[in-house]
Amino acid sequence: MRRAPAHGESQGSRRPEADAHADGSESDALRKAPAHGEHDGGRPPEADAHPDRAFATDPQTGSAAGEHDGGRPPEADAHPDRAFATGPHTDSAAGGPDANSRHATSGPGARHLAHSADGKGPAPQRPPEPRGGLLMGRPFGVPVYVAPSWFLVAALITWVFGGQLERVLPELGASRYLVSLFFAVAFYASVLVHELAHTVAALRFKLPVRRIQLQFFGGVSEIEKEAETPGREFVLAFVGPLLSLVLAGVFYAAVQTVEPGTVPGVLLAGLMISNLIVAAFNLLPGLPLDGGRMLRAVVWKITGKPMSGTVAAAWVGRALAVSVLIGLPLLTQSGALGTEAVDNVGMDTVLDALLAAILAAIIWTGAGNSLRMARLREHLPELRARALTRRAVPVETDTPLSEALRRANAAGARALVVVDAHGNPVSLVREAAIVGVPEHRRPWVAVSGLAQDLTDGMRVSAELSGEELLDALRATPATEYLVVEETGEIYGVLSAADVERAFVKAMARPS
Repeated sequence: MRRAPAHGESQGSRRPEADAHADGSESDALRKAPAHGEHDGGRPPEADAHPDRAFATDPQTGSAAGEHDGGRPPEADAHPDRAFATGPHTDSAAGGPDANSRHATSGPGARHLAHSADGKGPAPQRPPEPRGGLLMGRPFGVPVYVAPSWFLVAALITWVFGGQLERVLPELGASRYLVSLFFAVAFYASVLVHELAHTVAALRFKLPVRRIQLQFFGGVSEIEKEAETPGREFVLAFVGPLLSLVLAGVFYAAVQTVEPGTVPGVLLAGLMISNLIVAAFNLLPGLPLDGGRMLRAVVWKITGKPMSGTVAAAWVGRALAVSVLIGLPLLTQSGALGTEAVDNVGMDTVLDALLAAILAAIIWTGAGNSLRMARLREHLPELRARALTRRAVPVETDTPLSEALRRANAAGARALVVVDAHGNPVSLVREAAIVGVPEHRRPWVAVSGLAQDLTDGMRVSAELSGEELLDALRATPATEYLVVEETGEIYGVLSAADVERAFVKAMARPS
């Protein structure tokens, strides 16, 4: 139950070059040709760079020289708060009420808000579908992937359950591993039902679901938007454990119809117990588990503040992680979980401690991701296209690159827009491509050879902000976008790298 974070404007996210205009004024060309130049109405001077620093970018990343963007914004992936963990698995930051990231963030296989500036030509018109392993189907139109880590877990379950079958049904011999493999597949089928419950509820509330992924320790439903009310948040979280409890009841009823000590009896009993464990674990009141989202919804309802609910549930989740790390090995060693008490340290004790450490790390990381994503969403509305846009200079198709850069530096601009004879924008000169041209060749290279043709999706309104801005950029991945006023006049050029850096800065800012 999470949603994709919105962008917030952050002055702290601007580059040093953007802090001061070279001479505090715009060039005559920009002032006199608003139809194909930049419109200066309301433009913050910090959105432009010092002319001497124009286009000082790294040709590999397309970001300002000497700057580090801090990695991909999780918003690009599944939102942590938007992903539901089944069993001891946390959402990846993308993807939680604050998603885990999963941004997406982009979850595995997902791209940034825009492709990196690689200078290899125009970006595709549609964003690539997020992937996450082997595509198994599309129930309700939502792709279901099996991650590579699932095969490792399936092998582990087959081995462990096979050892138990050797004691219960010794007559099976080596075929017990085929029965164990069937149990592993059936167990993850019930996990899929758990995730489908989240998905159906989300679709019922008109919340888009990006994908379902079955992976190590469970599954994740990546829901791209957050529930609008605490009541819906609670329902979205609760339906998963509820379905697991229903499945446990169904398997219990089925157990009564078969003879004990047989293969069907053992399988049905195992599935009943495993679904009870999944439901109980997910009901623990700490993010990123479903119970944590239910706690978040309750605190949200009481305080009226989603952020308060997230903070409370995240800290309970961290406390839960510490409890699992310390308590699980102690319980298993003492025999409190139904096993024999162990006085010495053996392989089973080491495996129990390793399992507890993995679970604790997953829960702790998911809780932290939820906090970061909630903080980002809180600042999301502050991010505005108008404040992040770079000043641009219009140049005609056959203008030499050296001359175009001279005009940009004179105007204190950091972007070039290629226009036709009537002053209409036709393409954007890619920043990474400029850096890749040696200075001695720039007088002989026309800007048209370094430009990317404009598409409808690459024109964004200067009035966009927050989640609307994010959605517009994700709809058409590109390295640069033309920012226009409502009247159609050119306002400037928006770099995807600048937006990503603003996201990272916003996530780091305190609430």
